[in-house]
Amino acid sequence: MVQLTRTMSYAAAAAAALADLMRADESVVALGEDLGRGGIFGQYRGLLEAFGPARVIDTPISEATIAGSAVGMALTGLKPVVEMRVVDFALCAMDEIVNQAAKNRFMFGGQGRVPMVIRMPIGIWSASAAQHSQSLEAWFAHVPGLAVVCPATPQDNYALLKAAVASGDPVAYFEHKELWGLEGEVDASKSVEIGRARIARAGRDLTIVAWSRAVHEALKAAGTLAGQGIEAEVIDLRTIWPWDRETVEASARRTGRVLVVHEAVQVAGFGAEIVATLAERGVAKLARLGAPRAPVGYSPPLEAQARVTAAKIVEAATKLVGRAR
Repeated sequence: MVQLTRTMSYAAAAAAALADLMRADESVVALGEDLGRGGIFGQYRGLLEAFGPARVIDTPISEATIAGSAVGMALTGLKPVVEMRVVDFALCAMDEIVNQAAKNRFMFGGQGRVPMVIRMPIGIWSASAAQHSQSLEAWFAHVPGLAVVCPATPQDNYALLKAAVASGDPVAYFEHKELWGLEGEVDASKSVEIGRARIARAGRDLTIVAWSRAVHEALKAAGTLAGQGIEAEVIDLRTIWPWDRETVEASARRTGRVLVVHEAVQVAGFGAEIVATLAERGVAKLARLGAPRAPVGYSPPLEAQARVTAAKIVEAATKLVGRAR
């Protein structure tokens, strides 16, 4: 186990969490491509040496086979952690995830449980173009039976991965492709409940709700806004489903203005669900900011058009505050 608190990268925190889980419970296994060499982002580093090939399983390049095998493992008592490399590749396994893992508990009256965690890195991956840079968390939030988790920090990647494995149900677990090297303090004694947001920065004039890498852009934007006399509260949603309506609504009622920010395409993104829920409750002035409905380009100028940056958040927040005054 990680001793007390130490500085770790986002990738190392996940590897440490999985190692702790595997030491504590022999039913926890990991399977996917390139696990033997530590995963393409280092998120499985050291696990093969510690637990051997029977529990850290390198698989063929077949996402449907990986996910389908994991469903079978879960139904027979194991707790598989499934590696899809990037969410873009998980589209080859949608039947196994959506029709098998997510629905089993309901269709068989609880006789079967599928305690599997499907790790699907999301987000723009610099110079990796349209098929390696998608944020599809809203797709999975739409599927009954799946929890959807999006950690933004090393601490949460440690604690939420442990919570996901312990949940007893299938979890779509989304780590951002450009957060792997992010370093931060990790306290192994801290737990995080799925469905609980955190207030990353307190503020009185505006609430910014974000998740994954967008949290960091929101915090940068909040710093800029503070220089303009606008104090923004930043909420890291942490989990997309279930999402923490109570924390978001309470903040919205305090500030009177809410901007929801995500890297995913704005059209039909999960931000629309949050805005609609708050609108139904008559809470606050509302706005959302997401990526344009276009594939992510390979060239830097085209890629930049798809990124949701602190500058874009500042612009949207300033308009929202100005409109509300």
